[in-house]
Amino acid sequence: MPDTILPSESQSYWRATNDFPMFPKLSESIETDVVIIGAGLTGITAAYMLSKSGRKVMVIEGSKVLEGTTGFTTAKVTVQHGPIYQQLINTFGDVDARLYYEANNEAKHFIEQTVSELGIHCNYEKVDAFLYADTADGVEILQKEMDAYIRLGIEGVTLTKDTGLPYTVKESLKLENQGQFHPLIYAKGLMEKAIENGVQFFEGSRAKSIHSKNLVEMVDGNEIRAKKILVCSHFPFNDEDGLYFTRMYSERSYVLATPTEANYPKGIYINVEKPTRSIRTALGSDGKRYMLLGGEGHITGRFQGDTIANFEALAAFGREQFKIKRYAYRWSAQDLVTLDQIPYVGSMTSGLPDVLVATGYAKWGMTNSTVAAKIMADHVMGIDNRFAELYAPTRSKMKKEDITAFAKTNANVAKELIKGKTENVKLTLEDLQTGTGDIIKLNGQKVGAYKDDAGKVYLVKPVCTHLGCDVAFNNAESSWDCPCHGSRYTYTGEVLEGPAYEPLEKIEYTE
Repeated sequence: MPDTILPSESQSYWRATNDFPMFPKLSESIETDVVIIGAGLTGITAAYMLSKSGRKVMVIEGSKVLEGTTGFTTAKVTVQHGPIYQQLINTFGDVDARLYYEANNEAKHFIEQTVSELGIHCNYEKVDAFLYADTADGVEILQKEMDAYIRLGIEGVTLTKDTGLPYTVKESLKLENQGQFHPLIYAKGLMEKAIENGVQFFEGSRAKSIHSKNLVEMVDGNEIRAKKILVCSHFPFNDEDGLYFTRMYSERSYVLATPTEANYPKGIYINVEKPTRSIRTALGSDGKRYMLLGGEGHITGRFQGDTIANFEALAAFGREQFKIKRYAYRWSAQDLVTLDQIPYVGSMTSGLPDVLVATGYAKWGMTNSTVAAKIMADHVMGIDNRFAELYAPTRSKMKKEDITAFAKTNANVAKELIKGKTENVKLTLEDLQTGTGDIIKLNGQKVGAYKDDAGKVYLVKPVCTHLGCDVAFNNAESSWDCPCHGSRYTYTGEVLEGPAYEPLEKIEYTE
């Protein structure tokens, strides 16, 4: 028997432990005051906020409600977003760094208050957050971050070696009174209240483009005319407006979950070194306490080797530090990182004031999604929001750090594009094992192939329908992933994540 038992299939603990309502497909052209594109936590929170305004609001989702990024988070409700405040001070200065803290702190309080006001039974728990270090270099980072906290007036923070973890760390930065919860139960509570207030939800309804300032064209040809359009689709599906694909990169990370013993860590944790190790627990509906171990992040589509190795690395960490030998769930998540680490929230471009976007949460989506929803809801209602300028996608000058990040991001994209077109393919269909996929050579052509456990073969043209980069197969998730801008497809070629909205071209296979 192997040292650690991993689940054979990828499944999120959050989605496995909750049922979701089903909604109809939008089957006609329609007019509304506000259309929200994307039914994740950002879109649902914005819908809830706007549902009390008297406006006609509708939410459309390309796949299923809460089937995207929100369903695969670790769901830490905290303002401690890694060692970010020293970076923000260097990039933006004290005033804006403090504003970022205040925005996320207000979001944390909003979540806490809403859970209480609506009586949402999402197992919200107040816990301490720990940023910890295992190396001398990591300790130096923590000390600088502590200095940043003091400089910005962030309270409830201490440096301590006492973390409650079963292993020793060199130092940690403890921040009191943070939170954790079941994100999908919370989101469902908001959604139910929004529906009660008149919001309409549609799923299986994928937007294709925004043709004018107020017209959304759907993939099936229907149209939605709206006074305000809120693009909450994780990666902006209409990224030609503002060229967002040049200003962000996508990163995947991995999570394992399993029931834990009574003596479990009581806080939420993340280290400052690489590889990342994220730790929290969750109280399950079955009364058991589950431990979630996360990390092993990499840019989407660019992992060298079999992606299942990332789960195996996390399992080895769990075995070594927590004596865990069997896991009940495994899944991976994807998020977007902006040039300067602050999300893009607001008008997509200066020429599209009625089309708003929210993206780039850099894996800290619980509070940042709430910040984004409030900025967008205030914009719709004509209310000044004091955080809008900081988060604005059109924020003025690119700083030196932004220019460097911009050049690096786009140089890497160009490299991947060229690499995919020039790579020599040696595998044939006969080389492909059951339950796996890869790029093969078939009849002299480069083809994407997947062979299921029964031996059935699925062939696709392995070229992303966004901007033409060659996709790579992700064996851990049985998906085709684009290394350029993060689009993902099922093994049959259907879109899982944007910016692509068209499926991979299918190739007929006959033996």
